[in-house]
Amino acid sequence: MRQPVKWSWSFTGKAASILSCVCRDAGADRTARKPPTEVLEAVRVLARICPDRLIAGVLNRNGLLTGRGNRWTQERITALRSHHHIPCYRADQRDGHPWMNLTEASEYLGVSARTLRLAVARGEIEAQHPLADGPWVFNRDTLRTAAATALVERVRSRNRQPAVPNTEQITFDFSST
Repeated sequence: MRQPVKWSWSFTGKAASILSCVCRDAGADRTARKPPTEVLEAVRVLARICPDRLIAGVLNRNGLLTGRGNRWTQERITALRSHHHIPCYRADQRDGHPWMNLTEASEYLGVSARTLRLAVARGEIEAQHPLADGPWVFNRDTLRTAAATALVERVRSRNRQPAVPNTEQITFDFSST
């Protein structure tokens, strides 16, 4: 239990005044200010593929707030990453990096982004999607598996020929009047 702190002062020839108050312990309410676990895990995943400014935008778009109830900024994401020892995204190391977003993964495989998203939904390919309104994160090693190769082969073997007009199809004659 916190003990009250008492201050007293007096003026020459006057009565002494005493003030008593309980001071807040430094850091006593820090547990109430921690960001939600969902935010911390999302930042861990998103820091692999995007800079702090974009992470802040994704968190705000998903309605997630800081431990103090504020919106996220680039500076707050940087401080969070630093405090929790989460590595920083570096665009100059992007080529050799094992993580990629949906667009990069679909280009890597040579399929459309929608096809890849549907394959993830069916459970054919693994990916992380930490927030509902946020980017997908793919591991390059996952895209080298037999399942990914089978997906690409299945997509490429589809018939992509244009529809042949049917001579028995009825045509509409629209009046111009």
